[in-house]
Amino acid sequence: MRRLLNPQFGLVLVFLGIIAGVPLSQIAVELGRGDRPQALQVFKQKPTSRNLRAYEHRLEDASWAATKLRPWAQYAQFAWFRDGGEKSVVGRGGWLFYRPGLEFLTERQGTRQRTGNAAEAVGAIIDLRDQLRARGIQLLVMPVPNKESVYPERLTVRAAGLRSAIGSETGELMKRLKAAEVEVVDLFELFADAKTLSPSASSPLYLAQDSHWSPAGVELAARAVGKKIFDHNWVQVGSVAYELQPAPVRRVGDVLRMLQIPLLESETAAEIVPCKRVLRRDTVSPYQDDVASQILVLGDSFLRIYETDEPGAAGFIAHLARELNQPVTSIVNDGGASTLVRQELSRRPAWLANKKVVIWEFVERDIRLGLEGWQHVPLPTEKDIGSL
Repeated sequence: MRRLLNPQFGLVLVFLGIIAGVPLSQIAVELGRGDRPQALQVFKQKPTSRNLRAYEHRLEDASWAATKLRPWAQYAQFAWFRDGGEKSVVGRGGWLFYRPGLEFLTERQGTRQRTGNAAEAVGAIIDLRDQLRARGIQLLVMPVPNKESVYPERLTVRAAGLRSAIGSETGELMKRLKAAEVEVVDLFELFADAKTLSPSASSPLYLAQDSHWSPAGVELAARAVGKKIFDHNWVQVGSVAYELQPAPVRRVGDVLRMLQIPLLESETAAEIVPCKRVLRRDTVSPYQDDVASQILVLGDSFLRIYETDEPGAAGFIAHLARELNQPVTSIVNDGGASTLVRQELSRRPAWLANKKVVIWEFVERDIRLGLEGWQHVPLPTEKDIGSL
């Protein structure tokens, strides 16, 4: 009897009860709903490693205990250990960072699975440049820095005083593009200069809770691209006048949402983002693309934010049109700027008609992580364009 009352034996019983209690309660819940217990599905398929992993994921997704307890566990993990989980990294002063961007910056090449590298990216860029040049069209490339490349000091106090942080693959890309005489807008240098000249926290170039740039970053990039185009005399100043309209929005950042902690989202104030909408001066209507434009813009979610997101007509595309005094046209695909936007262009040959400049934007981390890698995509021929 004394052995049964041993505290260690009691702990073992409690531990076994917890282990057995969760699956037994899950079976009871499923039977109560009239469902077949998920645990029995393991006997309906071959016990391969792939099937067993899928089985484990299905059990996790169906578990009522995980559904109820996971948000609390994640909240405690964030609050006590400053752990942002698989996709988020907790920085300083309320700043959050996208983990793949940080890993791109800090890890050696080949550490993790990749879809591309700097050499492949440059090869695809040169291929597009040459195809466009054969059609009398200029290519302007604009890699957008990861947030952590511009604000490493917001990640850790050890980076205090750093002007910026450039990853090895980014450095290789920029060096190769320069050697190949590809026209590039160097936002890395531009943003570092802007941060140095205006270090005030009131106008950062990126959002604190989001992976994307702020309206200040948008406007700075649009001015740089417009200046580059006019300096090279690729197009003339247009005849459409635009004006700006203040349009602040409240935005819950994508990195905050990636934490998947509803409790944290509910108690964290949304960022007030000081957007500026671009309106036509003659009609006072929001900016709209024009497929007949001389300028085509290709890119990812850095072109989508504020443009088709709230407040609309306040993103890079609209602000570039204002710099050029003429509308542009665009193809945007979240995460797909490395290949998918060019594939979309190849299916729309008419969009190359009348074009003089193509601006290709992609975020820095996609050098390694872009969807579908850096495939070579043949553009429509002159005959294809002329027949439409």
